[in-house]
Formats: sequence, C-alpha cells, structure tokens
Amino acid sequence: MARPSQPKLSTSAIAAAALELVDAHGDFTLPQLAKTLSVSASSLYNHVQGRAEIIELMRGQAMSEIQLPDLRDVSWQQAVQDIATEYWASYSKHPRLIPLLTTHTVRDSTTLRVYDALAEAFALAGFEPKRRLQAITIIDSFVLGSALDAAAPTEVWEASCESSSYFREALNAGLADSTRPRSTFKLGLAMLLGALSQQAATGSEDR
Repeated sequence: MARPSQPKLSTSAIAAAALELVDAHGDFTLPQLAKTLSVSASSLYNHVQGRAEIIELMRGQAMSEIQLPDLRDVSWQQAVQDIATEYWASYSKHPRLIPLLTTHTVRDSTTLRVYDALAEAFALAGFEPKRRLQAITIIDSFVLGSALDAAAPTEVWEASCESSSYFREALNAGLADSTRPRSTFKLGLAMLLGALSQQAATGSEDR
C-alpha cells in the first residue's frame, strides 16, 4: 500500500483541532484531541511535548491572522490602534481560548512579533522601558477583555427591581445596539490612546 503523500499529523493540524475543541467546549484534553484526529494519544507526543505546547500553538494560530503596520509609514498612535484592532478581531473569534492563554507564559514567536511591534511603537512615542511595558499590558488587558465582551450574550445585564433608573436607561439605550461590542471597543481604545498620547507629550519616566 502506498504511503500517504503527507503525514497524518503536524503541529498545525494539532493546533487547529485543539482550537476547534476549545471553541466548542472551552477546553481540551489530550485523549479528546487524539480522538478528534483519529490517532492514539501517544502519537501526539511525536509532534508536541504536551498540553502547554499545544496551548502555545493555539495562541500562535490565533495571532497569525494579525497584519502588522509598517511603523515607518504611520504614527505610533495609528500603529497601536491598528495592532489592537487586529488583535481584538482575532480573539473575538476564539474568546474561550483566552482563559487558557492567561495561565501560560507567552513563548510563541508569532505572538511575540505583535508585542515587539507594540514595544517599538511605544518606544517611538518616547516611553521609557518600564512605562513601555505598562502601556503594552494596558492594551493587552483591554483587548482581551473586549474580546470576551464580543462573545457575551446579547443581554449582558438584566436589571433587577432594585436597579437605578440610570442603569436601566443605559441598558435600554445600549443593549439593543447590535454593534455595541465593536463600538465600545473603538471608544475605549480611543480613550486609551488619548491618555497614552498625553503621557507621551508630558514625558514618561520610570517611577
């Protein structure tokens, strides 16, 4: 019998199958993954070292969709906006992956290139190293939280009889808007960039 022209398993196939399981169930196990791929669990170890590496592979697959701007052609503010928007769009497709990622050190090279670009943008803005990392963390936290919001049910909050009229008014005005997650993300990002631009203008020093 002729051998298949391509191996049955690869790291990209493992990552794709694991990501499908996470999207559907919020987690994965190696036996589940092996069953999905129609292989033995031991076969997976010919390609990956274990669960932690698979999580990093999924991170890389999600982040591989991000197109980075050329920092020579745009302002640092535009670069950060473009990166954050691409980042949000990518993780909005895989919100159930986010809790798994936050418990593992980022090592994936595809992902690190995004943080490299953010670091360069903030360096061009004049942020010193410590403040640069703080700015990256702020953007990271905001994007991940906004991606989770994008996957939330349409009725995120349900007012109780004890809720204030101010809260009820806000819910009535906002929850019916199908574009709420995206428009809220854009507004929040603009506010963050405004604050970061002010920091850059006044000078950022490590404290």
